[in-house]
Amino acid sequence: MKPRMNIFQIAPEGTKAMIAVETAIADSGLEHSLVELVKVRASQLNGCSFCIHMHVKDALKNGESNMRLHLLNAWRHSPLYTDRERAALNWTEILTRVGKTHAPDADYELLKARFNETEIAYLTLLIGAINAWNMIQIGLRAVHPVDKSAPVAA
Repeated sequence: MKPRMNIFQIAPEGTKAMIAVETAIADSGLEHSLVELVKVRASQLNGCSFCIHMHVKDALKNGESNMRLHLLNAWRHSPLYTDRERAALNWTEILTRVGKTHAPDADYELLKARFNETEIAYLTLLIGAINAWNMIQIGLRAVHPVDKSAPVAA
């Protein structure tokens, strides 16, 4: 796979604006572990290997367990996630698939039981941002780094 372009070089002001949104989310008070779970889950749904690679590495570096990352695709059937994380992961799936789900009131009510309005606002921005990054990286064929120690398909 060959990258189509480096958006950071071609559109630096646009990517700086995207990074400013990321900074606001990081400063919002949402738990870093929850933010990374949301980023990985949305990236899984969208099939963005670049973003999955980046956010799994970030999550592991910040203390997330391998098992929770491995089971993230099956979070609904695992006791390893808190009710707050479940609400956030559900909202992630609802918004990532918004063309099909239309963000039902029942799902929003589940979210309101675990998050205040400010947290919901930043969580929603987070989900929108990671979906935008996924579209950008997939559309421009970004290739994740390959660790030298990891086996690579021939």
